[in-house]
Parts: sequence; C-alpha cells; structure tokens
Amino acid sequence: MATRNNLTITLAAMALSTLFFSSAATADDELHHLRKNQMTEEDEAPALLEYQGKAPGAQGRIPRSFAQQPPLIPHSIEGYVIDLKINICLACHDRPSYQATKAPKIGDSHYRDREGKELKHISMGRYNCTQCHEPQENAQPLVGNTFQPAKME
Repeated sequence: MATRNNLTITLAAMALSTLFFSSAATADDELHHLRKNQMTEEDEAPALLEYQGKAPGAQGRIPRSFAQQPPLIPHSIEGYVIDLKINICLACHDRPSYQATKAPKIGDSHYRDREGKELKHISMGRYNCTQCHEPQENAQPLVGNTFQPAKME
C-alpha cells in the first residue's frame, strides 16, 4: 500500500513539475538576468588593453613577489607560437641561444624529466612556457588589492 502511495505521489510531482517548467519559458520569452538587463556603466567590463610593454631585451627582469615564483615575462608575447611543433620562446631562451640573444637562460630544472634524469632538450612537462610564466602590463587592477610582496632575503 505504501509503495502504491509513493508511486502516485512521485507521478503527480513529475506531472506538476513538467507543467510548471514547460509554462515557465516559451520561445517568445526573452532571456532576463536577475537585474533585468539594467547594467550600469560601473558594471560593464573595461575595454581590453593592448600590451604596452617594452620590446624583448629592453627591460630588465621583473622582481619576484614570493619565493619560488616563476619569472615574469617583461615583454609582449603577442603572436608567439607555442604548440607541439614550435615554441618560439626557445629561440631566445634555450641553452644553445640564450648567450647570443642576451636573454635569461631557461632554468636547469626544465631540462630534467620526472625522475630527475638530465635531458639534452627541454622537458615536455615544461614545454608550455605560458603555463607558469606570464607577460606583465603596468595597468590598473580591476578590483582593489592589498597584496604585498614577500620580503626576499
């Protein structure tokens, strides 16, 4: 008897929810956000800024904010290709070329595999430079920030 009542209640609930949800939105209805599309100027996203940094080599290294922070990229990387066949960063920063280009050398840790074995080429686990390193821009923050860099010794 209890099973029959549970089945009846479940079917009734399904029918009511189907009726409610099918009548809640029709093809003629416009999508409305909670604020009914009344965005204020303050709420709008700011315009995207183009990178205004210096050309490669024109700026020194950016100081790190905390220990073990990956170095920041002090130049634009717009148009740089990093895929399975090409990594343009290696043209300047790899072991064979960093001295000629006067670019910082890629860290030795990037030439070791997971087991710590020394490699002649960069480890594929470290191949995607922009996974950890990022270009910087002297732009105003989008939100307030009270972050203070760690004191480096």
